[in-house]
Amino acid sequence: MNSWVQKRLQCLEESFNEEYCQDIDKVIDILASRFQTGHTLLICGNGGSAADAQHIAAEFVGRFQLNRPGLPAIALGTNPATLTAWSNDHEFETIFARQVQSFGKAGDILWVLSTSGKSPNVIQALKVAKERGLITIGMAGNNGGMMNGLIDYPLFVREKNTPYIQEIHLITYHRICEQVEAQLFADQTLAMSHD
Repeated sequence: MNSWVQKRLQCLEESFNEEYCQDIDKVIDILASRFQTGHTLLICGNGGSAADAQHIAAEFVGRFQLNRPGLPAIALGTNPATLTAWSNDHEFETIFARQVQSFGKAGDILWVLSTSGKSPNVIQALKVAKERGLITIGMAGNNGGMMNGLIDYPLFVREKNTPYIQEIHLITYHRICEQVEAQLFADQTLAMSHD
């Protein structure tokens, strides 16, 4: 057990190198500035990454640690009627792209998560986001995979093992949520509990 823990900690230490931490700081700054100017954050991913997208949206709409006003964040995988109707009548590859087209405005942000970096529906969403003038944030393993060139603010890691990538993603977006909240609501009171 101890050797497994040490291996996981080593993976995290290697992933959270100076360059990656600087990239996290850039994401924190762009999110804080976009929220300050009234823009919306759209988030998407598949499987575990869809759950992560919901988690991120919940932290911004609700709270991370501070009692403060909500922030406009939408997870695009949460409406079964939209997802099933569109994928049944058209194709699964554009389920997120269609919602970016529907909700996204120039200056908004699309944050995508893909452990492989090659999810077709995520790639299609990024292409529509670029066409519509959204800022893009991308989290992926495999050095970004097919997301390279489509992301304004990349958070890519070399790791190829999906569960390990997801662990890195969780720590990363918790840090981002914490620091965006701290920047925007430094004068708010600390919440007493957090589920």
